[in-house]
Amino acid sequence: MFLSLRELRHSKARYALIMVIMLLVSFLVLFVTGLAKGLAYANISAIENQSTNYYVVQGDAEHKFRRSQLNESNLKDVRSIVGNDNATPLNIQMSTITATDLDMKADVTFFAVDMTGPIAPKVVAGDAITNDTLGSVIVDRKLEESGIKIGSVISDQQTGMTLKVAGFVEDNSYSHTPVVYMNQQDWLEMMQGDGVKGETVRLTSFNVIAVHATADQATSLQEGLTGVDVITQKEAIASIPGYSEEQGSLLMMIAFLFVISAVVLAVFFYVITIQKTSQFGILKAMGTKTSYLAWSVLGQVLILSVTSLVISLLMIGGMTMVLPESMPFQLSTPTLILTSSLFVGMSLIGSLISVLKVAKVDALEAIGRVGA
Repeated sequence: MFLSLRELRHSKARYALIMVIMLLVSFLVLFVTGLAKGLAYANISAIENQSTNYYVVQGDAEHKFRRSQLNESNLKDVRSIVGNDNATPLNIQMSTITATDLDMKADVTFFAVDMTGPIAPKVVAGDAITNDTLGSVIVDRKLEESGIKIGSVISDQQTGMTLKVAGFVEDNSYSHTPVVYMNQQDWLEMMQGDGVKGETVRLTSFNVIAVHATADQATSLQEGLTGVDVITQKEAIASIPGYSEEQGSLLMMIAFLFVISAVVLAVFFYVITIQKTSQFGILKAMGTKTSYLAWSVLGQVLILSVTSLVISLLMIGGMTMVLPESMPFQLSTPTLILTSSLFVGMSLIGSLISVLKVAKVDALEAIGRVGA
């Protein structure tokens, strides 16, 4: 490490240029990773934030919620295994809403849920609604950007049904659209018209049944029920339209960025190593061990990669403070640790070519080259 630091101090300009390149690459890797995670969260947060860990869907629905159609008999069968409090029906409908006194249209996803069940929305502003509250909904806070506020009256464009915003939830999106939570009575009115308004009618058809269960109970559900599939939360998320394709493209881009960073670093350090071949040969002739020289090269790479990574993390932190809220960007601590570790690891792997070059340097040949 002593040799590494001495050389870094001696050739400041050369290594500063390398560090700038590494800084730009690491910043790009972190930024694209944050965008990928942000896009994923904007696609799945309504499902990911639910406390249920399994979902029962129709057998031929390919695990897609909106293709699934279950009935009250399915719900009774599920509850007989996991208990009444651990299974709750969920209906999903994508639509477009308008707002009274606002020149706006917004694509949303309606979630009809039991307001006393495990997937009931957690209100962060305004008032919660009950199963008996008619004409009121809880909406995702992203709709505030469109001018929606507590007390606003929104209208479903497909049915013309008007609903009053009672409160907001945080981070509840489905397929990149904000979620609007409603109770089952309002869902029936929206789907069947005014004929059920004011009546206490039971919901007998569902898209999916959200379940909180153990692995053994999930196995019992799959084996004991016919015509349905029991899927995990991860499988449900992967089945959201467009999610897997979107994440696959972004992950491929991130992987290529890691490879590019390793190649760029390897080329730069290899060129520098070739330029220092004579110096390495003289050091070997003086009795310096090859392992010591190899560790000096790895030490330089480690210092440069960690320094550039720290600076890029500070830049990312500053950028997140000025990014608009509408831009999906998310970097959790585990993601930061994983991404940073991969970047440093790929940098060290890229430097192995230089280490091999150092190991092959012949002391006598290098001394002869210097003498010539």
